[in-house]
Formats: sequence, C-alpha cells, structure tokens
Amino acid sequence: MDAVSLFRGSPCASSSFFRSAPEKPTTSLSYTPAFQPRSNLFSYLSSRPHAPKQKSLTKRRIFLPHLVASMQKMEETYIMIKPDGVQRGLVGEIISRFEKKGFKLTGLKLFECPQELAEEHYKDLNSKPFFPKLIRYITSGPVVCMAWEGDGVVASARKLIGATNPLQAEPGTIRGDLAVQTGRNVVHGSDSPENGKREIALWFKEGELCEWTPAQAAWLLE
Repeated sequence: MDAVSLFRGSPCASSSFFRSAPEKPTTSLSYTPAFQPRSNLFSYLSSRPHAPKQKSLTKRRIFLPHLVASMQKMEETYIMIKPDGVQRGLVGEIISRFEKKGFKLTGLKLFECPQELAEEHYKDLNSKPFFPKLIRYITSGPVVCMAWEGDGVVASARKLIGATNPLQAEPGTIRGDLAVQTGRNVVHGSDSPENGKREIALWFKEGELCEWTPAQAAWLLE
C-alpha cells in the first residue's frame, strides 16, 4: 500500500503499474478519528448547503432576553432620595448602587413634594410626635422619585439601604456609608411589595413609567 501511494504521487509512474495494483478506497482526513466531520463542527453555518440540518441546535442559539423577564413575576419598589441626599449630591451614587445590583429602573424624576402628598405617603406615622417635623423635612427641597423592578427587589433594596438609624446601619449600606442621623438618613425604600405598588402609584402619574428590557436580563436571571 505504501509503495502504491508513493508512486501514485510521482509524475514518472506509468499507468500500467496502477492498473496492475488493486485500488483501495482512500480514507479522507476529515473522517479519521482525530478529526470530527466538518458538518458536525459547523452545521450552524447556512453557507454549507451539504451540511445536515439541525433545527434544534439553531433554536438553542436564539437569544430572547425579554422572554426570560416575562416568565417571572417581578416585584416593584419605590425608592426616594430625600432632600438631604439631593442637596449633598448623592443622587448618582445611590442610583449606581441599585444599577450595580442588577435592578431595572422604570421611573425617575426630580420632584418637589407638596405637603398633602407627604402626609399621604407617611400616613401610618401621623400619630407619632415627630410627624410634623418629618413632613417639613420631606417638603424642604426637591426629592428624586424612583421606581425599581426586579426579583426580590423590595427585601434586597432594604438591605442596600440599611437600618433606619445610620449609626446602626452596616458598613457598605447606603445609610451606613453616607448618613449619620435618623432625621437625615438620605433615602427611603418601600417596606413590602404591597407598599411598593401603593407608593409608586402615589408618586408617579400614568405614563411616567417605562417598560423596557435590559440587555443583561438573561445574565441575571436563570
């Protein structure tokens, strides 16, 4: 076999010699055990008409992150940067922490809160002695209203914000890092999914929220 192969590649080999030797099928290099058939390696390329069709492989390559988001019921929470946070220039820092966590921002506005709205928002505290002071504080300057959406966003946002008293808040939280007193604790966050929906409806009008799909959705959620 080796001799036949050697003379077959030589230009001086006679045709009678090849007729006298029995022909054996030549094994293609692409089908030896050391190599996989190209049709298997590159079957997803449409430029190879001879490759076998593998519809299931093509379907697995479809990237539709909006389907991932639509399959899960996402929570909503209302986050408000209070007047002290706005005055101190902490808006970007606070938004960045929620973005880095992976939550989706659906509503954002700078807003001067009227007294009636502040009283409605904090109505559960109207019997507390500090209630009038709290209302004066919230209406003393512009606030930043935000609606955030995500899997477990309410509980997770509360952890990001930290304890009500900044002196008891853990380092790494917003209040633990950026605030000193309870009366100037920078940010508010909804304490339950139900309150999240109620507060978003209270602070945002119809048409002020945006429905969109982040490109990173498929990398955050299974």
